[in-house]
Amino acid sequence: MKKAKAIFLAALLAASVLCASAAFAAPTYMSIATGGTSGTYYAVGGALAEVVSKEGKIKATAETGNASIANANLVNNGEIEIAFVQNDIAAWGAKGELMFAGKPLKNIRAVASLYPEHIQFIIAKNAKIKTINDLKGKRVGTGAPGSGTEGDVMAILNAAGMSVKDLKANPLDFAQTSARFKDNQIDAGLVVAGYPTASIMDLTTSKDVDLLNFDKAFLDKLHKKYPFFIASKVPAKTYKGIDHETNTPAVMAILITNAKVADKDIYNFLDAMYKNTAHLAAVHQKGKEIKLATALKGISIPLHPGAEKFFKDKGVIKK
Repeated sequence: MKKAKAIFLAALLAASVLCASAAFAAPTYMSIATGGTSGTYYAVGGALAEVVSKEGKIKATAETGNASIANANLVNNGEIEIAFVQNDIAAWGAKGELMFAGKPLKNIRAVASLYPEHIQFIIAKNAKIKTINDLKGKRVGTGAPGSGTEGDVMAILNAAGMSVKDLKANPLDFAQTSARFKDNQIDAGLVVAGYPTASIMDLTTSKDVDLLNFDKAFLDKLHKKYPFFIASKVPAKTYKGIDHETNTPAVMAILITNAKVADKDIYNFLDAMYKNTAHLAAVHQKGKEIKLATALKGISIPLHPGAEKFFKDKGVIKK
């Protein structure tokens, strides 16, 4: 009897160990909030979910989203684990400024910086728009509600001494902006994304448009007021029919997470991402700019502890 009981207890213990091992080995499921299907977040986010999942410790799924502002709120509320946002939106959210006035996002943490995103102000060539002030009274696509694009419109207009009330504003996402241009329903529209952007590429195959060129004085003024905007350029011939270099502001695309996400999960996520940057580069031009060496460039909110440990282990942060 005692022997049978001992055998039973041993078997029970072995089963418990096996179950615990299986549970420990089971992957963590994480969702990544991206943006609309015609933007860079969506393309890069899909590839990112694929390479992270391939490594086995994290099973990631890319979700379409309404981009930066909406994504920041989702992460802050614990409704999604990882999200693409602009660094300026993250900073305004953490401080409770501009579109987050009085409602700071206390739970968001940085995971990594990815690549610069350019302010691409598309203008109809027949609309007689040469400067930001020429937008007064024009029909302008101002970004999807809750998006970083919408936030950037607010900031840029503010630096120019204007507001959305000075425009015939149309809250449109990238795809809707392109469609409205094709139907001659808007004069200008803002797209904030890494170039080349699919919706602009599609638009320039059938419509005669240009990109608004920002002069140095305005770019300096914008940077002084909002340091997250940096002066940059969209190269000539990035898009069909736009043969000149365009001076324009840029921000950084970053990944954020909730402060309560487990340190090991963020560590494993980053480990998988940086092991597979070659695949990200093959999927989209902006994937070529995702590098360990620039992982902290433009980080505007505190790092998640799991990310901090990863970057210390990799020598990006000196111990």
